[in-house]
Amino acid sequence: MTASALDAHVVLARGGFALDARIAVPAGETLAVMGPSGAGKSTLLAVLAGLVAPRDGHVRVGERMLDSARPRVRTPPSRRGVVLLGQDAQLFPHMTVRENIVFGPRAHGVPRERAERDADDWLYRVGLAGLGSRRPAQLSGGQQQRVALARALATEPAVLLLDEPLTSLDIDTAADIRALLAAQLAATRTTAVVATHDAVDAVALAAHLAVLEHGRVTQSGPVRAVLAEPATPFAAAVAGMNRVEGVVRGGSLETRRVGIPVTEAAASGLDGRAAAAVFRPSAVTVDAVAADSWTAALRLGTEPGEWLARVSRLEPTPAGVRVRTGEPDVAADLPADAAAALRLAPGTPVRLRVDPAAVRLVPGPEAAASEEHD
Repeated sequence: MTASALDAHVVLARGGFALDARIAVPAGETLAVMGPSGAGKSTLLAVLAGLVAPRDGHVRVGERMLDSARPRVRTPPSRRGVVLLGQDAQLFPHMTVRENIVFGPRAHGVPRERAERDADDWLYRVGLAGLGSRRPAQLSGGQQQRVALARALATEPAVLLLDEPLTSLDIDTAADIRALLAAQLAATRTTAVVATHDAVDAVALAAHLAVLEHGRVTQSGPVRAVLAEPATPFAAAVAGMNRVEGVVRGGSLETRRVGIPVTEAAASGLDGRAAAAVFRPSAVTVDAVAADSWTAALRLGTEPGEWLARVSRLEPTPAGVRVRTGEPDVAADLPADAAAALRLAPGTPVRLRVDPAAVRLVPGPEAAASEEHD
């Protein structure tokens, strides 16, 4: 099947939740959709798959209008050419692995002999050659997900929807399935949408990224561009970056409580304007404060380019410890021994600083400027 582009504007209201999201995926490419829990990722995919009817908007695949509010168009799931694959492989337990893969093409009128031959080919492509006679219960979770992918792609869908398909797998199995997905999506030139909470999925599988928050797309574009210049705190967290909003004044980004130093080049043309400082946790230096309380720490003051903060929590990282501080929310990465030497704990006052050369400024919301002048 020739790859088809996906264009959708999904408007839906459910209880107190409202979804109003626009997405577009070029033919044969993959869009990753990331957002916090409850942002609407699964609901968006359910509408695209035809499982939930939108209140307004449209869903178009290639030249086919699948859903439209005006004029009214509603295409049932079985006729959309859209396949949804979630965390649960949902294989037919009474069928063999081969029969599971054959089922879709046979339902679309493919002769049995060809469908069975193609099923064996798909079993080979997903690394399960020789296991076609087994039942799903005889397979591991990772193997079942491989069969589910083969079953989905065997129907040659116009669009493949993946709803966090790796979440329930262990790290090693997820890495294997991720590599398999990347290879097969590229080989089949299938248009795909991947809802995920993991930036690794976006980087490995997708060319484009849409950030969905509170039912709205808050940022979209090439994966690299979105991760390099996150537009919201959530996007920054996904990218593993700090993002602090404020107003540029002289050689720093000023918030109500701190001033983050920036280079003259970074601040060029932004003086007096709302902006956001973006920098990596590894660029932040953490020093102990010779005080046993926040009030005592404030009396000590800071040097230019430094600010005081309290530790809000400690998180493990592969290389050590991530220290999160509040007001503003800034993360710093430290080796485990350095964190231990500082005797850090929630509530501990610390002194932070960041190399101005490590800070990039991106235009921020006008709201930041308004807050600064309040």
